[in-house]
Amino acid sequence: MKALTISGSPRVSVGKKDAKAVRNSGSVPCVLYGGSEQVHFSVVYNDLLPLVYTPEVHTVNLEIAGKQFGAILQSIMFHPVTDKILHIDFFETRADRPVTMDIPVKLHGSAAGVKAGGKLVQNVRKMKVRALPSALPDFISVDVEKLEIGQGIKVAEVNLDGVVTLMAPNVVVAAVRMTRAAAAAATDAAAAAGAKKK
Repeated sequence: MKALTISGSPRVSVGKKDAKAVRNSGSVPCVLYGGSEQVHFSVVYNDLLPLVYTPEVHTVNLEIAGKQFGAILQSIMFHPVTDKILHIDFFETRADRPVTMDIPVKLHGSAAGVKAGGKLVQNVRKMKVRALPSALPDFISVDVEKLEIGQGIKVAEVNLDGVVTLMAPNVVVAAVRMTRAAAAAATDAAAAAGAKKK
């Protein structure tokens, strides 16, 4: 998985008043959890945009006061009206400790059922998985080439090396549904076949 490097400045004091001052200065208050102690710091607002406003997922190399930490984005607080980033929690990663992340799902291939008039529907856009940081994929690729109308691919059928899926195995990731046009064509074909038999 790709990593972003983000520089942070230590926060000497914490609390609502300090957090407001940090935001007024053009930065975002952040906290790093998961290590021996919590680390409170701030990051310049624009430096967070490539991490937050993207369909991709990344691990993060945090540089704070000369120290480096591996991390992943854990949670974000947005302003209810403006959607501006108000606060971010990071979780410290270690090479030997699995982490949980939502990984984007990408479909590839031209489904046979679509060629027959069906419609491909993707039900799962991100899949929650658990893996060592080094095993986390940039995305999960799902092959839909062989799907006929009425068929789908479930979570249990997605092969992931070194990754544990934290979703119910019977959840349908993608499926080809019958469209009205395809149903009408099938009805017409059946009627035509019945007429020939008579």
